[in-house]
Amino acid sequence: MKPVRLLIVDDHEVVRVGLRTLLGRFQSIEVVGEAGTAAAAIAETKRLSPDVVLLDVRLPDGNGFDACRQIQEMATDTRVLILTSFADDDVVFQSIAAGADGYLLKEIDGEGLVKAIEKVAAGQSILDPAITRRVMSLVKNGVEPIGKTKLDPLSPQELKVLALVAEGKTNKEIGIDLSLSDKTIKNYLSNILDKLQLSRRSQAAAFFVQHSVR
Repeated sequence: MKPVRLLIVDDHEVVRVGLRTLLGRFQSIEVVGEAGTAAAAIAETKRLSPDVVLLDVRLPDGNGFDACRQIQEMATDTRVLILTSFADDDVVFQSIAAGADGYLLKEIDGEGLVKAIEKVAAGQSILDPAITRRVMSLVKNGVEPIGKTKLDPLSPQELKVLALVAEGKTNKEIGIDLSLSDKTIKNYLSNILDKLQLSRRSQAAAFFVQHSVR
């Protein structure tokens, strides 16, 4: 199995060096480049065609949202994983809206980071456990929207599927939880994206977190 080719983007050199050193201990990750600005991130993505860009949202010449959006438009096979210190909802939702495939906080440990990079490279979406904790509580207690919400177009079963997507589970894991086949889960997810007028799994996860019961 080929290692995941990774581009690290952070405006602090000490962070980039630390990440390169940390990830260098894992054979499943190959750090192919670094960048310290949004412009450099876009240029290096074009030059290197990495599998995953590990991107901070605060950069000296702009923001990671714009860089993420341009990377996704330019390199459709490249996935973007946000790694930042900011956990506020606005930053999370702006990142997902920009097309990010995952969102992690810098407090994550090395093994957790590697697993997240591998999952994003494989086409999955990731939200930091600290952000999805409330979602997990909703799943445990059942999803019961009160009044009219933007989740109204979804059926009860679609809400269950979406809640588990937001928890970070794969289609296979969701199928096991709900006693349904992978194909059925894929069909549910396709219907969910159509009804919510979204295009990406990560957008659907963030949409659920934003619009579910508080």
